[in-house]
Amino acid sequence: MNATEAPTMDYYDYIIVGGGTAGCPLAATLSQSFRVLLLERGGSPYGNSNISNLVHFADTLSDLSPESPSQRFVPRTACLNAGFYTRASPEYVNAAGWDGRLVNESYRWVERVVAHQPELRQWQRAVLDGLLEVGVTPFNGFTYDHMVGTKVGGTIFDTQGSRHTAADLLAYADPQRLTVFLRATVQRVFFRPSDSGRRQVHGVVFLDSQGVKKWAYLNAGTNGDVILSAGAIGTPQLLMLSGIGPAASLQKMQINVVMDQPWVGRGMSDNPMNAIFVPSPSEVEVSLIQVVGITPFGSFIEAASGANFAAHTAHGQAPRRRRRDFGLAVEAMNALDEGAFRGGFLIEKIMGPLSTGTLKLRSLDPEDNPSVTFNYFDHPQDLRRCVEGLRTIERVIESRAFSRFRYSYLQVGALLNMTAGFPVNFRPRHENDSTSLEQYCRDTVLTIWHYHGGANAGRVVDGNYRVIGVDALRVIDGSTFNHSPGTNPQATVMMLGRYMGMKILQERFNGTTASLGQNHH
Repeated sequence: MNATEAPTMDYYDYIIVGGGTAGCPLAATLSQSFRVLLLERGGSPYGNSNISNLVHFADTLSDLSPESPSQRFVPRTACLNAGFYTRASPEYVNAAGWDGRLVNESYRWVERVVAHQPELRQWQRAVLDGLLEVGVTPFNGFTYDHMVGTKVGGTIFDTQGSRHTAADLLAYADPQRLTVFLRATVQRVFFRPSDSGRRQVHGVVFLDSQGVKKWAYLNAGTNGDVILSAGAIGTPQLLMLSGIGPAASLQKMQINVVMDQPWVGRGMSDNPMNAIFVPSPSEVEVSLIQVVGITPFGSFIEAASGANFAAHTAHGQAPRRRRRDFGLAVEAMNALDEGAFRGGFLIEKIMGPLSTGTLKLRSLDPEDNPSVTFNYFDHPQDLRRCVEGLRTIERVIESRAFSRFRYSYLQVGALLNMTAGFPVNFRPRHENDSTSLEQYCRDTVLTIWHYHGGANAGRVVDGNYRVIGVDALRVIDGSTFNHSPGTNPQATVMMLGRYMGMKILQERFNGTTASLGQNHH
């Protein structure tokens, strides 16, 4: 229900901030035994065709309205992704210190509701065959598992093209114990002294859509927690607004320092994406990510296609700054013939990445986006992986399997120049974009929205995802990741919500706080 219907004050066993990829499965799980409040600053994912249907994905990218998940170009929603569903590797699970059996059970719990096997059509099939032809082998068939080679992954779009999101996992919840408030913007968590002498979280204060302030408290004596699941942008921002972060930065913003925690907002990462657009002489289906080539050198090759897909995507990817330039770019794209955009993108993104950046507050308003720097390609290994990934894409484009979907007279250099000319970002272009893949990587880098870090495990949270040095406060979302899992983090973030919900229940009913490892993931 809308947060305008929330009482001015109420009490709960657990309060979860963020009804997204981790928050929904976490809330559904905890509600089986406890009274849970789930606060979501956005609205419902249901009823918006741009969100719910595959064929409108590109429209979502170019929709800048307040109701769009891509508005303001800092998406904080599970509804803005290309639907690819794939698990983390066993090596990642082991490094995280997770219980492998419970991880697999949690993945399956998620998959029963949201995951599907895609139907491959001609264009995606050509990409798959091209990857195998150029040596991205073996062929691993359809699988959710992460394995080197080429595979068909899962999708959260069903056979009718309808999107299934983490919100669908609330079907598992006990409706008598779960309260969900939409358009509830949490301002901060607040504290009280505890018997241990440490700061203990007592509850949260939030605003409804009319700006009315509401309070939600933890029930006394229930050993519950406030759990931040607001994502890699929202969670470190909220920690800082609540007084947990680098003391000097907080004091500069005139925030009362609850705990000096210099690692909050550090370790910010986003897997850089680079693409090559290939116009097609043949009709192509509308498709999002279905096939992936997992290379041994650390690049992932994927593809998306559809009529006029490039035009919408180029519009939606451009940063919001420099609005005059952006408007001119959109006009230029609209002036081109619709047929110029029939085709698709072959994209590469790198594992990790090794480059990291920082998040800093720009204001005291949680509705304002913080300042985030990801430092793409700051680490030379990231740049090397990008170059090798682009070389692999070039070979796929030139493969026999892909010949039907490219104009023979358009050499790869021309495709690079064409793609570099799209207004996908406002970095300055260089004359050698088609001859220096290093320069092409830097000039055409895009986000793929795989933000992570900012509240990293081992630095900000411990092995039980408790914020170090504070009682009754946890972080359970992608902000805890040191590296992005698999080729797409969505499945693993949903899994983590279920996994940690089960771990918390085990703690409560077994009377133990078993260590879950150091989570160096």
